[in-house]
Amino acid sequence: MTIRVIIVDDQAMVRAGFAALLAAQSDIDVVGEAPDGKQAVDVSRSTHPDVVLMDVRMPEMDGLEAARRILDPPPGVTHRPKVLMLTTFDVDDYVYEALRAGASGFLLKDAPPADLISAVRIVAAGEALLAPSVTRRLIADFARQRPAPRKNFTARRSGLTPRETEVLELIARGLSNQEIAESLVLAEQTVKTHIGRVLAKLGLRDRAQAVIFAYESGLVTPGQ
Repeated sequence: MTIRVIIVDDQAMVRAGFAALLAAQSDIDVVGEAPDGKQAVDVSRSTHPDVVLMDVRMPEMDGLEAARRILDPPPGVTHRPKVLMLTTFDVDDYVYEALRAGASGFLLKDAPPADLISAVRIVAAGEALLAPSVTRRLIADFARQRPAPRKNFTARRSGLTPRETEVLELIARGLSNQEIAESLVLAEQTVKTHIGRVLAKLGLRDRAQAVIFAYESGLVTPGQ
């Protein structure tokens, strides 16, 4: 199955470079580009991509607001692609808010080409791009700034079974499905089932939001 991608960046050379790299892959089709967030929303709704590569800082409308509009569309708009944020270290606050809005992760703009290709495939498959340790550190840093768990988050977490709570905690600690299976002595397919139930019960889109939820509900605290 071909992965449909649009590329959003205010630099034409960056868009062209990413497009050439991705279009060379047999399983990826670049179906559109946009130079700012406002046009990104329009292009996304007209081309129905599977993945949106979204720069953070752009004129007209930044990537954060564009991600919000794409991931939380108005009534009548049913298509919701995965959003992968492209960023640098100096915009961590934007990235965190994008993850809370439902983005599936982020990638540094100077990452190796193989990482970009892999990232597109990962998020298209429904996974969150949370493997890099910098992602977990970023989320932990922001969670540390919050004085107390959000009460409504804590109440929502009470609906999980003990096993589901264990799985959520291990997701937040950055473990893969295979690592969670080994830690809990479960089959990997069983872990996937538990993760699906956790996301459904908590009303979360993917692992990225699960990690944030675990921190903001107080299940996991930085430095543990």
